[in-house]
Amino acid sequence: MEPLPLPAPAHRPALGDRALFGDLAARSYLNHAAISPVSTPVRAAALQALDDVARHGVGTVLRWIEQRERLRVRLGRLLGVAPETLGYVANTSTGVLTVAHGLPWRPEAQVLCFEGEFPTNVLPWVRAAEQHGLEVLRLPLDGFGDGSGSGLERVEAALRGGSVQLVAVSAVQFQTGLAMPLRALADLAHAHGAELFVDGIQAVGAAPLDLAALGVDYMSCGSHKWLMGLEGGAVLYVHPDRIGGLRKGWSSWLSVEESVDFLFGERDQLRYDRPVRGRTDFTELGAQNAVGYAALEASVALLEELGPTSIAAHLQAWHDAVEPGLVELGFTSRRASDPTARSGILSLLPPPGVELAALAGALGERGVAVSTPDGHLRLSPHWPNALAECQLVVDVFGETLGR
Repeated sequence: MEPLPLPAPAHRPALGDRALFGDLAARSYLNHAAISPVSTPVRAAALQALDDVARHGVGTVLRWIEQRERLRVRLGRLLGVAPETLGYVANTSTGVLTVAHGLPWRPEAQVLCFEGEFPTNVLPWVRAAEQHGLEVLRLPLDGFGDGSGSGLERVEAALRGGSVQLVAVSAVQFQTGLAMPLRALADLAHAHGAELFVDGIQAVGAAPLDLAALGVDYMSCGSHKWLMGLEGGAVLYVHPDRIGGLRKGWSSWLSVEESVDFLFGERDQLRYDRPVRGRTDFTELGAQNAVGYAALEASVALLEELGPTSIAAHLQAWHDAVEPGLVELGFTSRRASDPTARSGILSLLPPPGVELAALAGALGERGVAVSTPDGHLRLSPHWPNALAECQLVVDVFGETLGR
């Protein structure tokens, strides 16, 4: 059964053009690092999936299975990997947990994490350590964004002992926007017998992320931030050389080969001994979020059309236009001095005496939506944010501080 084609958007996407976000209330929405608003094509694709189920019920199942295969190909292109290395999971956390409890851990092995990571990329390793007798090391992030190389030197020193089995890192740090040197981390890990796990949720969709070229072993990424889809969907990447070593204890009826034959075939097809698939899609345990993945394909199609490289350049131009004015107002920028360590996030510390929650609330009342993770003021625009709104943002900040 052929999947339904994507609904045609009323407007072609263009950098700095929010025509596809006509219902967005904020004058400047700077919260894509939290949850992205829904574009017209994403909404149309979700409604198409709902309407199809309303009309045909179970008759839609095979069509939306095929749609997810089409999306898998698109995601493979976006991530620079083969589609069969990708499996759908419920969220980023589920992808982390799949690896944390699926790796064949060595006795007394170590997991290397970093201070300041979002809990999604720390707590699963802590729980795995409790269950498998591991040790979790956490290194500071100093020396990664300044071009000094001291951060990598610290990682290499930790790896040199030979006990580290896995390095777990976010591609982009959620507080500061620091983009981590994934290729260098992968090279160091592999040179010392370790592997690299990446939480990609603050990077995928906002910048090029070629997982194969970067040497990443595992990556998990949810769909509701920079991918601009809906909540409740994510993708897990496993390098083809690593999939055979993962324990597949997290598997169920859709994880096995020929999993649905007993529903549509002849008698006596019901079996409980079918082998678990040897691809990353063994993670697809049961009923899938058909509406969410229909919406995600519509968003990924827009990202493909614009191109991650162009989106990344647009975001840096936006930050370049806003950062000086906010620094002049007394904010301290946490943006990396090394341009290669910058991301879609511009994070700042407030002037002395300014209460962040109150400031964010006042900015929101004036139409500028921001976040305040762990004492930072975080601005995270995306491709629809126009460079023309940058002066508005600075003016609103100045007006708000003045009051």
